[in-house]
Amino acid sequence: MTKHVLITGGSDGIGKLTAKKLINAGYIVTILSHDADKTKETAKAIGCQFVVADVAEGEMAASAIQEAEAQNGPIDILINNAGIWLSRPIDEVAPDEMKRVIEVNTLGTMYYTQAVSAGMKQRGHGRIINVNSQAGLYAHAKRSVYHASKWAITGFTKALQEELREFGVAVTGFYPGAMDTQLFAKAHDMKDRSGALDPHAAADTLLYLCNLPDGIEVPEFGLKSLTY
Repeated sequence: MTKHVLITGGSDGIGKLTAKKLINAGYIVTILSHDADKTKETAKAIGCQFVVADVAEGEMAASAIQEAEAQNGPIDILINNAGIWLSRPIDEVAPDEMKRVIEVNTLGTMYYTQAVSAGMKQRGHGRIINVNSQAGLYAHAKRSVYHASKWAITGFTKALQEELREFGVAVTGFYPGAMDTQLFAKAHDMKDRSGALDPHAAADTLLYLCNLPDGIEVPEFGLKSLTY
């Protein structure tokens, strides 16, 4: 059976790389992102379907899933990849910035997990991969809001594993280290990240996780560079 994979944050970075690798491996892929022009352009370039939605808008999740499934059939694998970066002392973070980080990184993952979970439970199989971060495990100064958004997903993932396992739905927390992607540039953080994790390694890991047979769960998968 050819599996359908939905990737949030799929228009660039490791989302786009993973989509390419999955398509080459024979998967049906739908990418989802909030930027209509960029998402459409990426989908055309790599040869997949797309849905335009902001993961932070919870009321859009159910209709976005319905649209993806109308195009490509039931979603077998959800990769919650959408995320934004924030690194600044807590007293310098504006309330709207704080809200946006939690809405995208935390609530976005929750909304889309909720939107696919009923169908996966009913079908008796499925896989949810939450692209978290080493920041969901270890703390650093000036990243308190970002850490909060990711540590919440660590707990969410672990609880989901206990909740969904009996229905044949596997849940994985993927914890990559810093990568040289546009995540940081979008937040105007131009720190030198030479030696950081190769995004292709992260995408290859996601491909591996998707390739696992139904009934097999990898609860946690960490990945980091030795030179950063």
